Amino acid sequence: MFYILEDLINGILMGSIYGLTALGLTIIFGVLKVINFAHGSMLMVGMYLAYWAIKLSGVHPYLAAIVVVPVMFFFGYYLQDIVIKPIFKVEREVREPITVIIVTTGIWYILDNLTLLIFGPQYLTLPNNPLAGKMLEFWGFMISVPKLWGFCATMIVSFLVYLFLQKTTMGRAIRATSLDRDAASLMGINQFKIYNIAMGIGTAMAGCAGVALAPFFNIFPSVGVLFDIKGFIIVVLGGLGSIGGAILGGIIIGVIESVGPQFMTATWTEAIVYGLFLVFLFVKPSGLFGVKYDW
Repeated sequence: MFYILEDLINGILMGSIYGLTALGLTIIFGVLKVINFAHGSMLMVGMYLAYWAIKLSGVHPYLAAIVVVPVMFFFGYYLQDIVIKPIFKVEREVREPITVIIVTTGIWYILDNLTLLIFGPQYLTLPNNPLAGKMLEFWGFMISVPKLWGFCATMIVSFLVYLFLQKTTMGRAIRATSLDRDAASLMGINQFKIYNIAMGIGTAMAGCAGVALAPFFNIFPSVGVLFDIKGFIIVVLGGLGSIGGAILGGIIIGVIESVGPQFMTATWTEAIVYGLFLVFLFVKPSGLFGVKYDW
């Protein structure tokens, strides 16, 4: 029972980082109404940025977010503005342009292979990492310190994003555009600028997740694929467009992956995760907090 509780705690911590990974994906879908298949690759880019920021400056691993988040925001902003916006203009009458999905898939392959070409296939770990293998003993439970940092980062970032969307003029404009882009345009909101900002925020969230993962996860060109798949499962569980749903969905996956191996093989644990994904698609496709009439 003791080990199960310990795994439960660590599963919640890791699951919160999964939720942070999915948070950007669900924001992008909530506004643009398209699935960004390059989201995992953007997380990978964030991990590499964190690696080089830490290696060149020697700062604490989580202070790398000061560099990574703004860079990733502008990367997402201009990616949307230069590559994706023209498609939206051409397919203005289409609610969910399929062409955008194809383009984001192409971006995924370009980013992964360009990173492979530049940095090679080697697995990288943070140099002089003060959090490597560090554990915290709490009431007899051994808790991973890097994952605890990631949990705190997730809660802070999620709260700040929630405040931004609920309390600021730009946040209200983003929510209005996500509900009805045409009505928002009639009210004077530039929908394409909102798309750029939403993509920038979603990409910045992927960068945050990359910073949270870098202290305890290997960095390599295809690492984003692992979290891309989990991200899609999480947003389906939590509800497309729901911030709270993304965090809760991530925690559910994290707990299953952490506690499950106590009772079964890792293969069966993965089967449970995908089985849960299929159940939600058939029984409650809107997810835990998704809006049924919208999705």
